[in-house]
Amino acid sequence: MRRTRFDPPDGTDLADLAETARYVGSAEHKSYPSFAGPPKLRSDASRCDPELADQQALSEWLRAGIVAGDIGAPWEGRYPRYVWYRREGTYYEGRLVNSELGEYKGYPLTAAEIPDL
Repeated sequence: MRRTRFDPPDGTDLADLAETARYVGSAEHKSYPSFAGPPKLRSDASRCDPELADQQALSEWLRAGIVAGDIGAPWEGRYPRYVWYRREGTYYEGRLVNSELGEYKGYPLTAAEIPDL
């Protein structure tokens, strides 16, 4: 399913919002121990690339997507449910997992899933 870009609620400062968002990952996409905890790879989950192991760098990708306005509905608390970021030809989607703290997990998208940005 292709997602669509969404404008934030009136008065939302995306740069300010991005400062508080962070990538926490998900053990459900890992087959190796990581900052997200012990691996708990689900059979239907995309497998996270072990090269993407720098939580700070992944948080920066997330924040860059928010600042660019590459976000998708619905809005949950202060944060958008979806954030997109493109790196080296691959699109990644961050999905909100904690709307109170602005925490996201992420995964690569297939060509059919890439939003119209």
